[in-house]
Amino acid sequence: MDSPELTEQQAFLVLNALPNIGPITLNRLLVELGDDPRAVFTAGARRLEEVRGVGPAISGTIARWREYFDLPREEERMATAATTFITSRDAAYPKLLREIDSPPIGMYRKGNYDFSRPSVAIVGSRRTTLYGQSVAKKLGADLARLGFCVVSGLARGIDTAAHEGALSVGGKTVAVLGNGIDIIYPAENLGLYRQIGETGAILSEFPFTRRADKQSFAMRNRIVAGICEAVVVVESDVSGGSMITARFAGEQGRLIFAVPGRIDQPSSAGCHQLIRDGATLLTSIDDILSELNYLDGLRPSPIPEKTAGGTALAASNLTPEEQQVYACFAGGALVSIDQISAQTNLPTSQLSATLMMLELKRLIVKRADGTFEAR
Repeated sequence: MDSPELTEQQAFLVLNALPNIGPITLNRLLVELGDDPRAVFTAGARRLEEVRGVGPAISGTIARWREYFDLPREEERMATAATTFITSRDAAYPKLLREIDSPPIGMYRKGNYDFSRPSVAIVGSRRTTLYGQSVAKKLGADLARLGFCVVSGLARGIDTAAHEGALSVGGKTVAVLGNGIDIIYPAENLGLYRQIGETGAILSEFPFTRRADKQSFAMRNRIVAGICEAVVVVESDVSGGSMITARFAGEQGRLIFAVPGRIDQPSSAGCHQLIRDGATLLTSIDDILSELNYLDGLRPSPIPEKTAGGTALAASNLTPEEQQVYACFAGGALVSIDQISAQTNLPTSQLSATLMMLELKRLIVKRADGTFEAR
């Protein structure tokens, strides 16, 4: 059982790939053995079986790990595919994902996106309508334009439209797979897969050549929800995989939005059920922004607009108070709420409401440090 030659990174990689050991058990092993993955391979069967959920079958698998996993071949595949393995202690590992009950101890990553900006998931049915596709694409574009990372699963239908929307405006998007990172499913998304890998990231919890199954898709869905501050369901029937993603989001304390559809359309039934159960009804991107305004520091910096036409039009349709506050941003200055208050002499309550309206009109943005700037 002794495996002193394993580095910490290799130990994580091996543990992640061993069969029939779920993430809950893996996390318990790490906690019990000092958060050192190498200690799992040197602890001995008796010590391992003291951990809840570990019996002779699992301890035996760990002892004979070379029979189940070819580490040199996996590392060669990773090098050939320009793929890295990020562990739960790496800076590139999504921060929110660490908070869920059973986070993956590591993930394969193609692409260099580092999850530095807030993320929103857009998920839905593979068998979608043209309406659903257009909504998902517009939401993906609008969120990416505002600086959010759009997360989805690279599947046909809503997932594909959401990724394409984000890419259409030069935004960031991440695809989480329910199979090995070397398997592109569906095959027609090869071009999309490559584009996401070049500008964002492809993620997978599963080792190379692992085929998808019902369990792996559910595991993928918990990652999609865990990475994000909010999950948007565009179209889903009542038993669709997106409903699982929404359930995980609710359990993890994430915001859940659902897009309404036709009452006679089966692909809208899941969204309507989510709305009845308390999800926020989503009619435009402003519904998401108004919810996130309550969470300080969550809003990212938007992608710079290529033209100023839209901003000029919005700025011409302001109330007197909005015009007064918006004038404080002349010259591109970063201003605090105290500075704006001193310049306008508006009451704090009225000033806060006015700033929120300017944000919803996409004329200003609140930065992570609490200051505001014009777009």
